Amino acid sequence: MPEAPGLFSYRKFWAARFGVAPFLPMSREEMDLLGWDVCDIILVTGDAYIDHPSFGMALVGRLLEAQGFRVGILAQPDWRDATAFTALGAPALFFGITAGNMDSMVNRYTSERRMRSDDAYTPEGAGGKRPDRSVIVYAQRTREAYPASTVVIGGIEASLRRIAHFDYWSEKIRRSVLLDSKADLLVYGNGERQVVEIAHRLAKGEPVAALNNIRGTAFLRRGEAMRLPAGWAEIDSTTVDEPGPLAPQIDPYAMEDERQRVLATAQVGPSELPPTLNDDGVVATFSVATLKRGRAQRLDRDHAVIRLPSFEAVNADPVLYAHASRVLHAEANPGNARALVQRHGDADVWLNPPPIPLSTKEMDGVYELPYQRVPHPFYGASKIPAYKMIRFSVTIQRGCFGGCTFCSITEHEGRIIQNRSEQSVLKEIGRIRDTVPGFTGVISDLGGPTANMYRIACKSREIESACRKPSCVYPGVCPNLNTDHGPLIQLYRKARELPGIKKVLIASGVRYDLAIESPEYVKELTQHHVGGYLKIAPEAFSEGPLSKMMKPGMGSYYKFKELFDKYSQEVGKEQYLIPYFIAAHPGTTDEDMLELALWLKQHGFRADQVQAFLPSPMASATAMWHSGKDPLHKVTRTSPTVYVPKGLKQRRLHKSFLRYHDANNWPEIREALRRMGRSDLIGAGKHQLVPAWQPAGTGGAPPKPEGAGPVGTVGGPRPFRTQHTGVESGRKPVGGTTRAPQMPRPGGPRPVGGRPTGGRPRG
Repeated sequence: MPEAPGLFSYRKFWAARFGVAPFLPMSREEMDLLGWDVCDIILVTGDAYIDHPSFGMALVGRLLEAQGFRVGILAQPDWRDATAFTALGAPALFFGITAGNMDSMVNRYTSERRMRSDDAYTPEGAGGKRPDRSVIVYAQRTREAYPASTVVIGGIEASLRRIAHFDYWSEKIRRSVLLDSKADLLVYGNGERQVVEIAHRLAKGEPVAALNNIRGTAFLRRGEAMRLPAGWAEIDSTTVDEPGPLAPQIDPYAMEDERQRVLATAQVGPSELPPTLNDDGVVATFSVATLKRGRAQRLDRDHAVIRLPSFEAVNADPVLYAHASRVLHAEANPGNARALVQRHGDADVWLNPPPIPLSTKEMDGVYELPYQRVPHPFYGASKIPAYKMIRFSVTIQRGCFGGCTFCSITEHEGRIIQNRSEQSVLKEIGRIRDTVPGFTGVISDLGGPTANMYRIACKSREIESACRKPSCVYPGVCPNLNTDHGPLIQLYRKARELPGIKKVLIASGVRYDLAIESPEYVKELTQHHVGGYLKIAPEAFSEGPLSKMMKPGMGSYYKFKELFDKYSQEVGKEQYLIPYFIAAHPGTTDEDMLELALWLKQHGFRADQVQAFLPSPMASATAMWHSGKDPLHKVTRTSPTVYVPKGLKQRRLHKSFLRYHDANNWPEIREALRRMGRSDLIGAGKHQLVPAWQPAGTGGAPPKPEGAGPVGTVGGPRPFRTQHTGVESGRKPVGGTTRAPQMPRPGGPRPVGGRPTGGRPRG
């Protein structure tokens, strides 16, 4: 793994003499009280400002403050004109802009593209406090207010839109957000290293155009700047992963004009693009014909850039889009990733390799900064739902090596787990106990993107740095992965033994296929850290969708359930697993959803709320959705097609199968069963899915016929309904609280890079 400067090794900026601010200022009045005439950096966010490390602006702001910079925050500014963006004046160094902890489009719209009425990151949950595509709008308003200021964008929204990407809400390929925002620099992934280096280099007087060698950043190259630096080589992405024929065969006997016309109108790949010249004027682009695969692999990785198909090419050709997605995900390991470049019209978007993960010492330093752990006083007594969910939770790690194709965690935070020390975590629990208002002795979560990847890593750093697998646990747990849960078990035990701590719950998603490698961990979790029920995420039942999700088969679920039930019974607790499932994911047929519905009924589960697949930008599953190709395998013109349930009617049917018990869905399910030749599943029998009759007032049906039986008895007795999401069990769990956070997870995304929330995080 390449070396990186220590996060806290920089000499502090001179403004450190002003000391630590009680809260990062949101107004000129607060700046005056601090003795500031100007902010060095102003962070703009779509979230309310909560001074807590699970909220991106606070984490990055406090980190920059620790470097000696004066940092102000514009939280949820009115974007309708530029006035609100002048509240703190112009910063001496730069504006840092993010949509917030969530992608603004996911935050504002459901998977059916309906506008949400609420926003968990806003006082009183009020909706409409941020614009669509917030990063673009905020950057444009900032430019209007201060045209000469440096603008740096980041966070989950910018990170997942750093190259040409499929946009579900407009159903088209959009350009890199770097162009639409007109920002100077884009930070992707966990952003601590990047923003600290950017700040110090700008403070030394370097122009922003010179900041083109920072890992985890993207920037534009135009005109003469598009020449390759001396000593660099440019590799055609098709030599890394050839997607098959990229252009129609040219008739060797055709006239030259006709040959040029065919090339001009073809859906070309990067090898047909005009060559790039290096500083010596030598052609540096290698085509498939001139650079063999072995040669491409042997080039100096630190001085090689892979040219992806252009925006115009992927916009015209879904197969090239899937190919570009596959190459992007293959170049995600900081130990071996190469730079990427993608043409957009007359400009190149250049992506440097991913940032180096933080060390344990650096993680401790970031989470031990002087957070107040409460909302800014500006909000008064207003309640902010997201804060309520995580105020008593503690981040212990970040990153995820699961690689689920629908989830943004791995592609954003990376698959190398970054851990805090045991001492740092216990110290933070003590601070919560002693300082956070309303604490009752219950820690709501010790976790992160997943609950049980703490201190789990590859057995060999050399293998880890060379590995290009998208997941360490699919199709099975890698033999090179150290699955020892001992450090996590020890942390759990020490946390619950702290004075004043009554209970430590685990609300982050448990990766159960990993957990069964350590029965002792399952025992510890089940007997001490479950509040009556535990949510886990099989996501699907059939092999078709599971293979496209990169999720384990149900065999792992059954093994985990066996251990969970066994250890619950040992201590006399009646506890239940609450499984999550996704409807309408690529690879899911009507038959798959029917099979899942029958399984749910057989086991007495009734879904309270149902999630349909939402194609978030840059996800591998989104490439499947758009192209019909599977980027988990070699993408060619003739590679197998992925079945994608796109139509609104079919997506609703898939959700209806998950809620088979809802009488409003019965007419739709009956129609589908007849069409599928499964009318035998219509009736009142235990083996049947829905009855033939319809209760009055449901599904637009006539009144219930005489003697049809009581309403709501399908599938057994009325189940206990969980408070939030997931699936109901046929019985009420006992032995603890039923609190379980929906969002955000602890250790949420960083504003200029950080943990993704483009959808519900998966375990």
